[in-house]
Amino acid sequence: MQPRQELDSIVVTAEQMANIEQRLFSAGMPVAALMEKAALMMSQRIQQLYPLKTTSKVGVLVGPGHNGGDALVIARELHLQGYEVGLYRPLEKLKALPQQHANYAKSLGIPYYDDLESLSTCQLMIDGLFGFGLTRSLSGNLAMDVDRLNEWSIPVVSIDIPSGLHTDTGEVLGTAVKATHSLCLGLWKPAYFQDQALAYIGEAEKIDFGIPLRDVWSMIAQPIPLQLLTETLALEFLPLPRPQVTHKYQQGHLLVICGSSRYAGGTILTGLGAQGSGVGMLSVAVPESLKPLLVSQIPDGLIIDCPESEKGAIASLPPLATDFDSYDIIACGPGLTREGTDVVVKVLKAECPLVLDADALNILAQLGTVDCLRQRQAPTVLTPHLGEFKRLFPDIDNPEKDRMSAAKRAASQTGAIILLKGARTIIANPQGKIWIIPQSTPALARGGSGDVLTGLMGGLLAQNISIDHPLEAMVATAAWWHAQAGILAAKERTELGVDPRTLCQYLHRKLWDC
Repeated sequence: MQPRQELDSIVVTAEQMANIEQRLFSAGMPVAALMEKAALMMSQRIQQLYPLKTTSKVGVLVGPGHNGGDALVIARELHLQGYEVGLYRPLEKLKALPQQHANYAKSLGIPYYDDLESLSTCQLMIDGLFGFGLTRSLSGNLAMDVDRLNEWSIPVVSIDIPSGLHTDTGEVLGTAVKATHSLCLGLWKPAYFQDQALAYIGEAEKIDFGIPLRDVWSMIAQPIPLQLLTETLALEFLPLPRPQVTHKYQQGHLLVICGSSRYAGGTILTGLGAQGSGVGMLSVAVPESLKPLLVSQIPDGLIIDCPESEKGAIASLPPLATDFDSYDIIACGPGLTREGTDVVVKVLKAECPLVLDADALNILAQLGTVDCLRQRQAPTVLTPHLGEFKRLFPDIDNPEKDRMSAAKRAASQTGAIILLKGARTIIANPQGKIWIIPQSTPALARGGSGDVLTGLMGGLLAQNISIDHPLEAMVATAAWWHAQAGILAAKERTELGVDPRTLCQYLHRKLWDC
């Protein structure tokens, strides 16, 4: 990966970004020069997004700090290009540098208005109220202005981050601007990948104004603590290399333990996801009544029939499924039902890596998540959605308020790798490393999508045994691959929901199209 491409994957907190900027200024970079450069780049991008021939009247909200200064430079440039620009400054007192830009804007004849309503006929609004680092809630007349802006059917471009969002958690501080586009300056901020902030961010893109690499690395620990799994990075892991001379058992052996008479479909989908991974050998342990169905759907798998309870769940595991040393990875949980407690207890004793999902997570929560996992020596991957996460970790309050911190804390408590599903999936390892999947699609919000991911991930991890990429990186790669297949399927089919069988068909479409 090229050095500047690597910067595209880095996510920095408000404190880290402030330290990077301060380092630039201490080295001699004038604040005015940096503001001018960043704002000029943003004004050019705004003109591309909203050309003068279609969007001629622009309102600009000016904040008191450097974000307001950026907004005033953008206003000046748009004015000079022929746009009809109006300014609104809800907080009268500006810092010294923004005040200079305000004085020049006045000399150019750019009008100021005393109330937001005067800009209601604009075709575009620029949000330059507050940038990164806001911690206090918007209140009073300022909050009323933001709420009024959100009621208008006018596109809004936010500078750096929509005003009112907490930079790190994405929390709405009282109220926040609902942007149509957000132009993130320099480096990505965590709010862009927190689920609770996504409704406010709109279309997001990063404006790279050329921060020197040495200044970034001086403030970022190695390995990078918070990182996006971009396509460039993912394709460094995929496809997994294979030697010319090999055989199926050298390409990973995955054991999937799942299914019940009530949830037979989940078993099939987990198997299909594993098939899509390219794993060399797949074994699937299911209740004995499901074996004929699985043989017909997954003919290349070894289907292990297990003794069955009266309710159609796995009652116990036969010797073939408990010879854990024969397998590189075990994936357990989809369709298992809550009757599978004995199965999960036995699987937790396996000395190979585990992927636990669905009912296995609910059973683990009942057994005691931290105590059970702390006894394991081999790696464990947990793949909860938010509801499952709350059951697994009841001591982590309101994880939805900061999903990254919640996943990081859960990984530290258990020694497991945590994949917290969501619109932006978060992967955390016990050492504090966090991977973020930067894109997904609501088309994956259909039953069975998670089963496909479990199989895909298990198969990918099984193959990785001989290659030895970092385990959490491969967990993230599986989630990225799954999301990208969903995005492609949604574009070609429908965004109303991609059924999991179709999703499996697109796994290789996406991988090979890359």
